[in-house]
Amino acid sequence: MNMQIIDLSLPLKNKAMEPEEPKIKYLNHKKGALLLGLAALIVKGSIMATLKNFFLYLLGIFRVIPSDFPEGIGLAWEKIIAGTHAGTHLDAPYHFGPISEGKPARTIDNLPLEWCFGNGVVLDMRHKKPGEVILSIDVQNELERIGYRIHPFDIVLIMTGADKHWDRSDYLDCHPGMSREATLWLIEQGVRVMGIDAYGFDRPFKNMIQDYLKTRDKSHLWPAHLAGRVSEYAHLERLANLDAIPVPYGFKVACFPMKIEGASAGWTRAVAIVGEME
Repeated sequence: MNMQIIDLSLPLKNKAMEPEEPKIKYLNHKKGALLLGLAALIVKGSIMATLKNFFLYLLGIFRVIPSDFPEGIGLAWEKIIAGTHAGTHLDAPYHFGPISEGKPARTIDNLPLEWCFGNGVVLDMRHKKPGEVILSIDVQNELERIGYRIHPFDIVLIMTGADKHWDRSDYLDCHPGMSREATLWLIEQGVRVMGIDAYGFDRPFKNMIQDYLKTRDKSHLWPAHLAGRVSEYAHLERLANLDAIPVPYGFKVACFPMKIEGASAGWTRAVAIVGEME
């Protein structure tokens, strides 16, 4: 069987459906040539040397302009302003609270890389309605249906179908969410990374808030996230294309996050790897 790599990630883009909208400024090749020429004038740590270079630039002595580049163009690049939880990302234990299992919770740059590559398992929860809770019995029933037993360090992917609503107005609210008990049950089986193809790992914000305001029961507020204070784990949010994985297990998942110092999450290009390289 030929190896197939399936993209499980959503793109980071301007005007994406996020509470804090990402902002990407694109610098094209022509502007890149201009800016690279100006950057050559700056001497880090020395204002006087920089001013001297600018004076020489004005005189035409020390000058690199766009026409000096091959074909009159330089390099392109982008500037991004976005939260670490925008787009497909991996939440570190520190996101859930400062303490996990009685110890300082790990930030994304301290997450073991071994957690981020392993055997994948897809659990189909598309029968669950938006706002409903995914219980441990739901997880166990699905495992029984596909004939699989969880092994330590499996990466478990929860398929809700909500990714098909991405970039639509109902994306934030169209998914079921994991319960505390289902999350803890998977951790007890040795799972350290799990993920979902929806905006959030818990139920939609509006459902959690409504139930809390009715009952004043704090357990309604981000129960799956806060399970990470009791048992250490990490989870992926805003996955996509889980239905493109042709088998429920027997494939690999790679989900290495950006190494952002001290951060609670990191942008992630998650992929499924099916088959083997010939």
